Amino acid sequence: MSHTGEALLTVSQVCAELKISRSTFFEWRRRGHGPVCVLLPGGRLRIRRSALDGWLAALQSPIS
Repeated sequence: MSHTGEALLTVSQVCAELKISRSTFFEWRRRGHGPVCVLLPGGRLRIRRSALDGWLAALQSPIS
């Protein structure tokens, strides 16, 4: 799958969309529960839109 032209979201954008704090995001990341991140040169993190959407979809529980 090509990621050319796909939106890369900042941690702040993801936190705003999920309505969570940065500390919550980084705690999830530390525990391996958050969306997959891209580490840019200089240490900045970005999250591909498709990675965030896929992660959210995987969290959905089926209706019983």
